[in-house]
Amino acid sequence: MRKRKGTAAAFVFPFLLFFVLFWLIPLIYGIWMSVSKYSLITGYSGFVGLANYIKILFSDSMYHKSFFLGLKNTVIFVVLTTPILTFGSLALALLLDRLPERLKGIFRTIYFASYSVSVTAVAAVFVWLMKGNGGYFNNMLINLGILDSPIPWLEQQPFVWAALTIATVWWTIGYNMMLFVNALNEIDMNLYEASAIDGAGFFVQLRYIIMPNIKNIFYFVLMTTIIASFNVYGQPRLMTKGGPGETTKPLIMMITSTIMDRNDLGVGSAMTLLMGIVIVLCSIGQYYLTKEKENLV
Repeated sequence: MRKRKGTAAAFVFPFLLFFVLFWLIPLIYGIWMSVSKYSLITGYSGFVGLANYIKILFSDSMYHKSFFLGLKNTVIFVVLTTPILTFGSLALALLLDRLPERLKGIFRTIYFASYSVSVTAVAAVFVWLMKGNGGYFNNMLINLGILDSPIPWLEQQPFVWAALTIATVWWTIGYNMMLFVNALNEIDMNLYEASAIDGAGFFVQLRYIIMPNIKNIFYFVLMTTIIASFNVYGQPRLMTKGGPGETTKPLIMMITSTIMDRNDLGVGSAMTLLMGIVIVLCSIGQYYLTKEKENLV
């Protein structure tokens, strides 16, 4: 019995060690910094309580404006990308599931390959494709006679949001698609055959066979996509630098600017914790909404 307990502890210990080192200690340290006056140059300068949070949430300071502008930009990005990355990846998975077996591997590789590319490379490619003057897309559309003048993809709204959405979808949709493909492969083929005998078409099968069997994966993809979109940083940082103005500057860029440019680690830590609370609340709300719908079904 002792040997079994020792073996179990040996397996659990690495997880607990990394959990404490890379999650629990940084969290506690971040909470402490968020209630302190702290800068990168002078370090700790005293306890301030909830003053940093009040400064962010209720004052008329630049921190208040930066936080809520960054939150607004992040929510816009989430709203633009999440439906496409969820329902679009499901549509691709359903299409792939109906291809001949010899073609499935090829198309899985094609769609998933983009996910292995770094965000730096993705941003560089799409900047080249979508430059206002001399960009590949604009040159092609002008040469085809579709456009008379170039579209300012990276310089003017709403085109900038379109460019960021297209780049993000191209980069990450393959990962979600593979999750749905694996879920579809677990469905019993006898269900399809029985429903086909009864005259059920694709949409009937989608409603009564496919969606009930992949609902857990669907909710997982939806939740992880929302969380990932809330943590967006690389695409706007590398493609638009948060512009034009600060219209595509997400919350993480605002936090980075608060810490690095304004040298205020205390307020930056408070912003980070508030962002974490927003993500947790979104996840809890989504969980209860989906759970409610599941119970109704």
